[in-house]
Amino acid sequence: MRKKLLGLTVAAFSVVAGFAHAQEEKKVTIGVSIPAASHGWTAGVIYHAERVAKQLMASHPGLNVIVKTSPDPASQANAVQDLATQGIDALVILPTDPDPLVNAIKEIKDKGTFVSLVDRAPSVNDNSVRDLYVAGNNFALGQTAGEYIKTTTPEAEVVVIRGMPIPIDQERQNGFDKGIEGSGVKVLDRQYGNWNRDDAFKVMQDYLTKYQKIDVVWCQDDDMAVGVLQAIEQAGRTDIQYVVAGAGSKDMIKKVMDGDKMIPVDVLYPPAMVGTALEMTAANFYGQVPVRGVYTIDATLVTKDNAKDFYFPDSPF
Repeated sequence: MRKKLLGLTVAAFSVVAGFAHAQEEKKVTIGVSIPAASHGWTAGVIYHAERVAKQLMASHPGLNVIVKTSPDPASQANAVQDLATQGIDALVILPTDPDPLVNAIKEIKDKGTFVSLVDRAPSVNDNSVRDLYVAGNNFALGQTAGEYIKTTTPEAEVVVIRGMPIPIDQERQNGFDKGIEGSGVKVLDRQYGNWNRDDAFKVMQDYLTKYQKIDVVWCQDDDMAVGVLQAIEQAGRTDIQYVVAGAGSKDMIKKVMDGDKMIPVDVLYPPAMVGTALEMTAANFYGQVPVRGVYTIDATLVTKDNAKDFYFPDSPF
């Protein structure tokens, strides 16, 4: 009887092992469409997309991951069409600007392709455009920054540098307004810096000319903070107490670690989320797990006490 049970166990194990092996050898092609490296955060996106693609293809011999970068919505729509002609089973896409790309994404999804949308969601973000949505918490990014300013300098006069006029920018702005609610914080001005250090430099120069007293700057992105700090230093202004930005770039995290008074904190919004989306998409095919819905990454406040946990000196961002 024992031998019979042992034989059944071995047979069962062989079936499972054979199934697992078949799953590993299963041919799957995932297309990844992401923005070109127009600034540090998107450079980080490319780095993590390529890093995770390599790891996944090493783990799954039947997997092929094709990564394409595009500088604008029109180019990205063409890139998506090009990926479709290569016969992809899944698309992981971080749109340059989501609404202009909705039709291209829907066309892919309507063919039965698994779609993972990353970070930048269109105005209508439901299962008509994607199977999976992976993003940072944009509302919380703004709210975390606002609450820090409210707690630290509750009567501050603040200038805001927004990102771009797309939905996630508005989510961050709404979160910030919620964060400072009930305080004496006064917002002097809000202008777009396009998540670009040069544009943010120009906006900050304009603010410094218009306002003789500014206590705090909130900008939605670490790259923009670089431009902001340059403008402040160049102008020799000493009234500005600190700058709050977001993303978790290694340079800003290092400033927090070192106790830089101008960058006392940062708010996480990691470009590695594209890697998370890619891993979850692969799991849909190889892990036999249901991968659907929304996966949200926390907007952690990085302080001097915890900064070392988020510092990756080898990262490009």
